Amino acid sequence: MDKEQSEPYQRTRTDHANETAEDYCEAAAGFIADLGECRVGDLATHFAVSHVTVSRIVKRLQAEGLMDTEPFKPIHLTERGAMLAKQSRERHEVVFDFLIALGVDEKTAQIDSEGIEHHVSPQTLEAMKRFTKAKPPTQ
Repeated sequence: MDKEQSEPYQRTRTDHANETAEDYCEAAAGFIADLGECRVGDLATHFAVSHVTVSRIVKRLQAEGLMDTEPFKPIHLTERGAMLAKQSRERHEVVFDFLIALGVDEKTAQIDSEGIEHHVSPQTLEAMKRFTKAKPPTQ
């Protein structure tokens, strides 16, 4: 297999590696916006995983410079983490709006956009934006 043939697989692996960071930063930003803070328990409930799992992921995201916290204290997003959360939220909204414009029901669009947002290229995202703006709203 040559480089051109393997490129899609390499991109998918990279996208998968970034998914957790994007999801956790996006969720933390949501809790901070809604509740004024984000705690490990909030993320554990949100993702339906254990406190231990969240603690390990938060520790990794701290090492990557995306989050900051101390034991038994709220989680804070760094500037990089906040930017990642914002970009992820924006991609999610574009994909969601695109699926709705295609006629997908809201519940399915919400579920599907959660996965697609991590794998959509900038070019495809721009095409989705153009399509959504050109499509008249459905009643």
